[in-house]
Amino acid sequence: MDSSRLVNVVDVEATCWETGVPAGAVSEIIEIGLTVVDLAAGERVGRHRILVRPVRSRVSGFCTELTGLTRAEVDGGVDFATACRVLAREHAAGTRLWASWGDYDRRQFTRQCEAARVRYPFGRRHVNAKAAFTEAHGLRRRPGMAQALAHAGLPLEGRHHRGEDDAWNIAALVLDLADRGAWPSGD
Repeated sequence: MDSSRLVNVVDVEATCWETGVPAGAVSEIIEIGLTVVDLAAGERVGRHRILVRPVRSRVSGFCTELTGLTRAEVDGGVDFATACRVLAREHAAGTRLWASWGDYDRRQFTRQCEAARVRYPFGRRHVNAKAAFTEAHGLRRRPGMAQALAHAGLPLEGRHHRGEDDAWNIAALVLDLADRGAWPSGD
């Protein structure tokens, strides 16, 4: 399969708190959801999930309520460096165009890679799918993913704020943009 027609759609969940970051803690990726989209075939061809064990924070009750991810579940995940190697090795993250809903995911990876001294797993070609959707639909404000799905007449599949499910849903929005001829190349 021609890899230039494939896009990695990525959504991360990170440790979070209802009332602010506890002293000494930082927000860390705890789940990486990745859906592979084949633009030429017009379909989602892979659905993946990597659980990541936090080092400088813990999953709060608020975070579990929001994402469904428990402390025990993510404590059984891989370390961040291993997760980045999996992205590079198994998902061609360094060479394949990738997309996320907004820039949060890209910035979180950048921050965490720098802090952990881990090689950034992605290439330079990134598409902010939220910005592309906003422009394609002539919206004045950038919608959240669930709002965008409703606007496009697409169902929300799975649990919102679960990385694997959000990546799957964002991939549906990417395909909708491609069908409209509004998907940017990311070059």
